[in-house]
Amino acid sequence: MAQAVGIKDVARVAGVSVGTVSNVINRPDSVAEETRARVLSTIERLGYVRSESARHLRAGRSRIIALLVLDMANPFFVDVATGAERVARGSGLGVMLCNSAQSSSEEAEYLGLFSEQRVRGVLITPTDETGRNLESFRRQDIPFVFVDRVVSSDEGCSVSVDDVTGGALAMRHLLAQGHTDIAYVCGPLHLSQCRDRRAGALLALEEAGLPADRLRVVEAERLDVSAGRDSGARLLGMHSRPSAVFCANDLLALGVLQSMYGAGVAVPDEMALVGYDDIEFASAAAVPLTSVRQPASQMGRLAAELLIEETGESAAEHRHQRIVLQPELVVRESSMPRAGGGHRS
Repeated sequence: MAQAVGIKDVARVAGVSVGTVSNVINRPDSVAEETRARVLSTIERLGYVRSESARHLRAGRSRIIALLVLDMANPFFVDVATGAERVARGSGLGVMLCNSAQSSSEEAEYLGLFSEQRVRGVLITPTDETGRNLESFRRQDIPFVFVDRVVSSDEGCSVSVDDVTGGALAMRHLLAQGHTDIAYVCGPLHLSQCRDRRAGALLALEEAGLPADRLRVVEAERLDVSAGRDSGARLLGMHSRPSAVFCANDLLALGVLQSMYGAGVAVPDEMALVGYDDIEFASAAAVPLTSVRQPASQMGRLAAELLIEETGESAAEHRHQRIVLQPELVVRESSMPRAGGGHRS
């Protein structure tokens, strides 16, 4: 493979100093017309392309924002990335999208990579709830914004959704349909979203005067369809099955729906189902899925705006913010009994 042409090669062939070549590229008006023409001709002939990354690293100003999410297989995070990318592009920046795969160790590796590359800033949905992964990263003085999380200190900004309210919306809906024996299928409870959505569900039970044990918690290892199918199998194996299921995200709910369909359990007549996120597939499922909608694209957009503000020309005026958006319940067939149908409570 041929070695890339460097600025020194251009200077040697054109018979000028490296500084003159740099001036032609960055401050062309400061170079005599004849010299400028000779350097530009040499650049074209040699095929020299300046290294943007090297230039910005020297200046301490990268044009790359990193976005680290839990699971790029989840359309929710695709929507978050879309919102962030549109804002970044409007500011002349690019987005490097990475997937922690819900792994604390992979998250730590990516944060180390971001530090080495001196990215402009990081949008992150953290996996490590202890904060250890971010401790060393903070020392690099690279700004970050939490997405779909509330930052636990005043060290950064965050954009999140009120998941307690979201969990309560889902549970109130199921209670209104007459269900009083309900399962909550969640991902790992070390994730704050899973805990907060459970807290909202329990709040709705308390409001209805029902004991907390009316909510059966089924903890899945991951927040994906496969884990949802496994959780559905666990529900089917219960001696007395709940009449309704609230899932911590739509991928889990779609997996549970597949398990119910495979076992011949009718949704919603024999088991009502509610998801969370309202991804595009929710409305297109075999039984359209009731879901708690999160404004994913708006979250990405707002997070990117905060990060760009913190790293831009007006950085000195930036003040950290915690933006909390409100969820919305979208009711579809999966939780509403069909005519002539019924459910157990």
